[in-house]
Amino acid sequence: MMKHVFLTGVPGVGKTTLVKSVCEAVVSSGVSVSGFYTEEVRERGRRVGFDVVTLTGDRGRLSRLSTESAAGGREYRVGQYVVDLQSFESLALPLFRNMCEGNKKVFVMDEIGKMELFSQAFIRAVRQTLDASSCSILGTIPVPKGKPLALVEEVRSRQDVKIFMVTKDNRDTIFDEIVSAVQECVK
Repeated sequence: MMKHVFLTGVPGVGKTTLVKSVCEAVVSSGVSVSGFYTEEVRERGRRVGFDVVTLTGDRGRLSRLSTESAAGGREYRVGQYVVDLQSFESLALPLFRNMCEGNKKVFVMDEIGKMELFSQAFIRAVRQTLDASSCSILGTIPVPKGKPLALVEEVRSRQDVKIFMVTKDNRDTIFDEIVSAVQECVK
């Protein structure tokens, strides 16, 4: 039985936009939704990093362009970005504690990607949520590229996960199918 829905596709194809729209649709049908999404941070038209944003509007830093190396301590990098693990964990991890209370709950995770996977606590929380009987996940995962990400491959191989490949050609027509899949998960 399908329990979770994940979107995948190349960066910038519209996965987060679809997640937000699907959330609005399922909330309007009476389904309770919580969780987070990631959002580009731009300054003067240039992407300088990413923030994690809760569905209630709280915002925290996920990463920023690396301008200089951190003095002391462990630095987590993805390409030109330095991940702010403490900021990410302090905002995202508490969401997992109360995520599945109440009926017909959907937990949003946008995304399970390289930056987020520096957090061992996040990895544990995702695995527990995937196995929880009380809620379904609407999430995004990156397309395979380079070295496989263990948790992403776990998600891909699960029997209870439906994965939608989002492309420029289908992103405007796939919405209803995703909403139906999420609603089926919470029946």
